[in-house]
Amino acid sequence: MWPRALSYWLLNYRRTWRGSVVSSFLTPLLFLAAMGFGLATLVDRGPNDALGVPYVSFIAPGVLAATAMQTAVGESTFSVMGAIKWQRQYHAMLAGPMGVTDVLVGHLVYVALRVLVTSAVFLLVAGALGVLLSWWVVLALPVAVLTGMAFATPVFAFAATTESDAGFNVLFRFVVMPLFLFSGTFFPISQLPGVLQPVAWFTPLWHGVSASRALSLGTAEVLPVLGHVLVLAVWTAGGFLLARRAFRSRLEV
Repeated sequence: MWPRALSYWLLNYRRTWRGSVVSSFLTPLLFLAAMGFGLATLVDRGPNDALGVPYVSFIAPGVLAATAMQTAVGESTFSVMGAIKWQRQYHAMLAGPMGVTDVLVGHLVYVALRVLVTSAVFLLVAGALGVLLSWWVVLALPVAVLTGMAFATPVFAFAATTESDAGFNVLFRFVVMPLFLFSGTFFPISQLPGVLQPVAWFTPLWHGVSASRALSLGTAEVLPVLGHVLVLAVWTAGGFLLARRAFRSRLEV
């Protein structure tokens, strides 16, 4: 029954998609232009060519993974709380033949489609600009979707249990933004202080960035990429179990 829940969210997005154009499509491209073509003029002239590739090619897959994270988190906060507390779409769905798991899966599939479209547009534009160095980058698209879901599922659980939207500000300021800056998107985490590097290894964004970068640069090896994918899958599965438990606790009477 989950496709019925998915159809609702797709219909809703069909009416509201204009409001997401800037945040979903233009913002990541502006980051790529500012950092990749602006800051790169200084980085690529540096005395040490530590990256081994043009800086814009280094950060493009990082921005891809970070965009997947931001899109997924953005779609997993206010819309989930609103569907429970404000507009109560979940309750309307549960008045029909759907179960709680159908409601949850239908909404999560919608988030995955949003991440898929956003990531595909970014890859097409980045490819047209010539900053992607390998055809293996096409596999970065499912990696980006999995990266997004590794964030979406635990954030669904958080949004379903929190009583105030003030928690979302904390989430964006103290989780999403630090991950965006310090999980390897713009520089290798080897340049972080030693105590922070294990923290980066634990985060799903670093695994998404690392796998996407290896595929984009054509340096991917099978086992490391599979390892990154496995970590992302574990985050997604664990988050889904938490989200299902939270939804049942909140919606079942």
